[in-house]
Amino acid sequence: MLNAFASAARMPLRVSLGIGPSRPGDLPPDAEWYDGGHPLPTAGSVAAARRALDVAGKSRTDDLLVVLLSGGASALMALPVAPVALADKQETVRALLLRGATIDELNTVRKHLSAIKGGRLAAATNASIVTLAISDVVGDDLSVIGSGPTVADPSTFAAAMNVLDARGGRAAYPPSVVAWIERGIAGDVPETPKADDGRLTRSEARIIGGRMTAVMGAAQAAMSRGYDVRVLDTPIVGEARHAARSFAADVRDALTTMTRPACVIGAGETTVHVKGDGVGGRNQEFALALVAFIADLTRSAPHDGGTAPAPLVVAASVGTDGIDGPTDAAGALVDTTTLHRAAAQRLDAPAFLDNNDSYHFFRALDDLIRTGPTGTNVGDLQVALIA
Repeated sequence: MLNAFASAARMPLRVSLGIGPSRPGDLPPDAEWYDGGHPLPTAGSVAAARRALDVAGKSRTDDLLVVLLSGGASALMALPVAPVALADKQETVRALLLRGATIDELNTVRKHLSAIKGGRLAAATNASIVTLAISDVVGDDLSVIGSGPTVADPSTFAAAMNVLDARGGRAAYPPSVVAWIERGIAGDVPETPKADDGRLTRSEARIIGGRMTAVMGAAQAAMSRGYDVRVLDTPIVGEARHAARSFAADVRDALTTMTRPACVIGAGETTVHVKGDGVGGRNQEFALALVAFIADLTRSAPHDGGTAPAPLVVAASVGTDGIDGPTDAAGALVDTTTLHRAAAQRLDAPAFLDNNDSYHFFRALDDLIRTGPTGTNVGDLQVALIA
């Protein structure tokens, strides 16, 4: 989300521009606000991008543009290149999401269909730019966060085409999109600004928060409640259902090596290759894949003298932006009773998983996590508690 955009160095000129999924209640009275779409761009996203470019273009060399950037800006502030209609951009993003494209792949394509991403916002102004970014990207690559509107872009048109070829093939995407990328590969249209582009020399950017900010906040909260805490160093990435298996293995290890009560915390960003016609998001799919693993590790966990009850395990996966896929949930939770409660309602967890229908599975059990939009995004958080 692009939280603010200001030109303030030459008084009395001052412009504050905010872009997000919904207007916050504490916005300064003189601020302009645009509602953008996420995860798909909308007409509001386009209007916001046009206004941002307008402010940048009118700024002078003695102005300073301060850009506060967070995850989600790729969709919230979007301006497709002229030959590509907004509907074609939406269709392309939707197709890539359904085919499990990584954030790097997705944003490589986005940058090469955009008039503002991939350093083009910085290239459009004579002002100095300072970008303060909250990262939702594993590795904190500034060229990927929000598709890097103010930094150099190392990716290319050829790389964008490789993504389309790998994620369904060119026939799966709108002809206008394929044609534009082909023109870029042929050199008929300019590449995104690169590291040696003189227009970017007045632009500086830095990370001020990311996934570990959320992880450490969760760890501190758990420790204050008496939990022995283990933070997973390796980011949780890849296909959600496979990542869930790895997370379950970490929880299994915690059952035998940690002092109870114990807490295992991880973070990252998974993907989902959608093959069914259900509804859900990557966090809900991660949680649904955990159901069988949680039940299995609880049954197999060692007990004191063989007589103590199985340890209670509760696990959750949530999006820190409060939005998980095209749903009203941030994620979902599972525990040692989930499989039993599902069976009582004749809910077949594997069948729901095969249909990518995690939302309806957890809604039936009242195990969805609903926070509402949080106004920021540092990726996904996974937590397991062991009694």
